[in-house]
Amino acid sequence: MTAPATEPTNSRRSELLAIAAGLFAEKGFKNTTVRDIADAAGILSGSLYHHFDSKESMVDEILRTFQEELFGQYDEILAGGLDPAAKLEQAVLVSFEAIDKHRDEVAIFQNDAAYLLTFDRFSYLADRNQQSREVWLTLLQNGIDAGVLRADLDLELTYRFIRDTVWVAVSWYRPGGRRTHTEIARQYLSILFEGIATPAG
Repeated sequence: MTAPATEPTNSRRSELLAIAAGLFAEKGFKNTTVRDIADAAGILSGSLYHHFDSKESMVDEILRTFQEELFGQYDEILAGGLDPAAKLEQAVLVSFEAIDKHRDEVAIFQNDAAYLLTFDRFSYLADRNQQSREVWLTLLQNGIDAGVLRADLDLELTYRFIRDTVWVAVSWYRPGGRRTHTEIARQYLSILFEGIATPAG
């Protein structure tokens, strides 16, 4: 008999998390207050505490849920049967899809991770950074080993190039724009694998 009451509660909780994510992405975590979230949700600040004990709990749930999904996809790519070049392509496509589907979550991580890491409860973000590094370094090394990537690549530099050029897109990409996230990813992959100079150049 409690199921009908639980579903609206979960729905409201998800709605509040979405509102908070939008504000955190727009204003920054530090600059967003519980009152800001409550006002945007059309409720009193005290009512928010019926669902969450703090804004830290809200951003924690937002980031954990998003990252579990993203790294689950990375794990599937690494464990899959694609060739090394296709795996690297798939990882780039998945990353741009994350920016499209979870723009607020990506923006929060990009903008506020350093601040959140000053709190013990967010120490897992450092683990996720390391895990991300290992994913990309593995993909790159496998590509070199298979002969589809240049053997003289500086792996750390190449990883940083991919990481920074992919995730910075959250600052300018807007869903519904001139190009879809897949088209942008494909263009990015073309630049990554083929460069920007003509063969004659």
